[in-house]
Amino acid sequence: MIESISSTSLLGHSLILRHNLRNVSGKQIVVKPCCFRRFRAIKAQAMELAKESNLYREKERFPRSFDTDLDQKPGLWPPKNKADNPSLQNPLVRQERMGCGWLGAIFEWEGVLIEDNPDLEKQSWLALSQEEGKSPPPAFVLRRIEGMKNEQAISEVLCWSRDPSQLKRMSSRKEEIYQALQGGIYRFRDGSREFVNVLTRYKIPMALVSTRPRKNIEEAIGGIGIEEGVFNAVVTAEDVYRGKPDPEMFVYAAQLLKFIPERCIVFGNSNLTVEAAHDAKMKCVAVASKHPVYELTAADLVVRWLDELSVVDLKNLADIESGEFGSTPELEMEVEEDDPRPPPPAAIDDGFW
Repeated sequence: MIESISSTSLLGHSLILRHNLRNVSGKQIVVKPCCFRRFRAIKAQAMELAKESNLYREKERFPRSFDTDLDQKPGLWPPKNKADNPSLQNPLVRQERMGCGWLGAIFEWEGVLIEDNPDLEKQSWLALSQEEGKSPPPAFVLRRIEGMKNEQAISEVLCWSRDPSQLKRMSSRKEEIYQALQGGIYRFRDGSREFVNVLTRYKIPMALVSTRPRKNIEEAIGGIGIEEGVFNAVVTAEDVYRGKPDPEMFVYAAQLLKFIPERCIVFGNSNLTVEAAHDAKMKCVAVASKHPVYELTAADLVVRWLDELSVVDLKNLADIESGEFGSTPELEMEVEEDDPRPPPPAAIDDGFW
């Protein structure tokens, strides 16, 4: 009778079940078919649990192979946070995740990477106002339009015109005057080339932002000797609608780098850059190239030359606690230990009786 029963154990071995089909006296036990159906269900559940457990272990051992890339899911923004997970107990996994690929650097061009002469910008605006027959803008207006797009400055601050064709014409003419005054000569600031080489060696993604036209920026990058591909993204005047203090340029650069803004560090040389970077929820390193250090204290870090920074400084700036993303670490349950001492006897006031 036992041979006619398709006996199956929890682990799929018939031999184990055959030993269990006899009682102590050696008599045969009749097993109902419903028991085997229950065994099959338990076996299926056990296999599913084992599969999930193995998958979890594989994810812990090889986290990179299970990461979802932004390109595989278009429209997914912001991308998954790649930073360190404080809940991980494995120090090797934490060290691997705390590499340099989870933070991005966004550079301004003039006054940060290359030498800048602010007087040329003022002279180009004054020359344009003379050509257009407009009143020359005073010094405080020229300071206000620093970092703005030309069209934005002409229409919103100088109020010379709101006609799109006129804005485009005057903007192009202003850039022509500036390029003629500048002479096409570019020179790295001291320490800038070395700092860019360090970030390239550590494979930190970099972006370049500027309110200059793309053609001028590409010519400047090639003329100064920067190899193609050093900057993972280049944002110019044609890519955005507004310049500083609007954070549009920096937010767009972070999207091109495929990083959340909190993981990006902006390098600029003015308080307008600091304001725009903080509005974009980014950290900002101010380079004191045209302003004294004490005027740039609103930045997260102020340096005179970029080579004063190290990769450790950048990691410390971009390090964010998980609580800022809305996730709090799990609290451990406190186990109340039993006091081996007997409880003190209740105090009785004899005077009351």
